[in-house]
Amino acid sequence: MHIHLIGAGKMGLPMATHFLKAGHQVSVSDPSPQRLALARAAGLAVADDPAALAGAQVIFSSLPHDAALREVGAQVARHATRGATFVDTSTVSQAVSAEVAGVCAAAGVHYLRTTVSGNNKMAEAAQLTVMASGPREVYDSLLPLLTLLGPHQFWLGEGEQARLMKLVVNLLIAQTSAMLAEALTLGQKGGLAWRDLWEVLGASAVASPILKAKAVQLKERDFDATFTVPQMLKDVDLILGEGAQAQVPLPQVALTRQTLQAAQAQGFSDEDYAAIIKVVEASAAL
Repeated sequence: MHIHLIGAGKMGLPMATHFLKAGHQVSVSDPSPQRLALARAAGLAVADDPAALAGAQVIFSSLPHDAALREVGAQVARHATRGATFVDTSTVSQAVSAEVAGVCAAAGVHYLRTTVSGNNKMAEAAQLTVMASGPREVYDSLLPLLTLLGPHQFWLGEGEQARLMKLVVNLLIAQTSAMLAEALTLGQKGGLAWRDLWEVLGASAVASPILKAKAVQLKERDFDATFTVPQMLKDVDLILGEGAQAQVPLPQVALTRQTLQAAQAQGFSDEDYAAIIKVVEASAAL
């Protein structure tokens, strides 16, 4: 199968590599020369979008925000062959995704939303969870490709359900970091050792997969980013937007947004979103 992937970032590049290893013909495009160099080093073909889109049976994208999806969706509609399938894995709003669905339908291009849960390391290890929505027959036909990304795939409906499900998951991730920030600060201020806190939490009833994953780095106070503060801010804004649209009050998420904003203001933009721990520590004079 000929696959073209738009967006060879930390999530997109591993996806393309998995498709290549499975024997598919894979090309990628990305605005960053550095990412394209990494793609070439991984054995992937680099192609400009219009030519690659015209020849691809399946077009994947991994994009940073709504505006990028709107642009790429229009590009796919202009250049992809009728009957091709556009599969987007980005975290974006339901509204813009629905716009792209209309553009693709008018161009005769199938559209599948396949949001993923997991970080770049999980993408590299093919351990992502895929949450898909769109035409069921399109999902069924692409399931062999989606299983290359991870062990769990869910079809959630014919429309934008995958977009909302991803935001539900990320709401819990954001709130887990906020809870950790307060719990760890309370423990430290009371005299508990940082490493002891992580060891006990990791063996306790609250030891969720996200807590265990974070513990690997944070036990060493390593705040190198798997997902940055601005990236989490973007997702939290999407969550709050969906809450406003559905008239669902999300007061705890709104507070977490303020802490993320403080982390950005204090110079932690390039660090992992878990840097909100340092914001709460500072508020407690640690």
